[in-house]
Amino acid sequence: MTGVGTMLRDWRSHRSISQLDLAYDVGVSPKHLSFVETGKSTPSPSLLEALSERLDIPLRERNALLLAAGHAPRYSEEPLDSSTMTHVRASVQRVLDAHNPYPGLALDRTWNVVLANDAALALAAFLPPHLTGPPFNLFRASLHPDGFASITVDFDTWATYLLITLRRLVRVTGDPRLAELEREVARYPTVVGLDSRTGQRNQGSGPDLLVPFSVRAGDSVLSFFTTLTTFGSPRDITLDELTIELFYPADEITERTISGAPGTTVSP
Repeated sequence: MTGVGTMLRDWRSHRSISQLDLAYDVGVSPKHLSFVETGKSTPSPSLLEALSERLDIPLRERNALLLAAGHAPRYSEEPLDSSTMTHVRASVQRVLDAHNPYPGLALDRTWNVVLANDAALALAAFLPPHLTGPPFNLFRASLHPDGFASITVDFDTWATYLLITLRRLVRVTGDPRLAELEREVARYPTVVGLDSRTGQRNQGSGPDLLVPFSVRAGDSVLSFFTTLTTFGSPRDITLDELTIELFYPADEITERTISGAPGTTVSP
């Protein structure tokens, strides 16, 4: 089992923070932090919490640090479908349902869909079964050639945004599942060579205000921008890893097409 000192050193390296800076930031001597990282000293729960806050370590990994140091974990992990999460689950679903007729999703740490509204489910209905899971992973469904990639307008731009998001998640969480997902999607024919294509095309162009998700719907092109919302100061791992993604119309055509006809859904 990896020692807590090694784990902390890895996180510090991951965040590109020197031992000296980290020690001063959390109010301990560099010598003490050095002893912690080399295993000569066992950190207290309060020190681990301070270090975790400064290093922006996710709650799941904070529990792992506490256990490695011989302390009890501090953070619960209640499944979203458990009885204790009934109120939270209902509240999230209420937010998603209120967002109809525009798509809304709740995503876990690896961007598997755990809740969705009717508009999002209508979109998912056009995907082949092997992309709808379980689990229904939004990165996989969006980037796979059999998925939304086949109806996405300006796919390279949207895919670049998704890959940047995925790489950031890998960097922030250090989760091997996300790292494996990144390696998987990098092999998709729709993604191979993407960095080169977008780099050449964007030379000399100014930045866009938003990166739209645009899909072909019959003879129309519907464009959306998205917002990502997380829970503030969660004490539970499930909530810490939960993200709500809401899609909004990015132009008047999309607004009129969907809002002007109750029950209208996006279809390829």
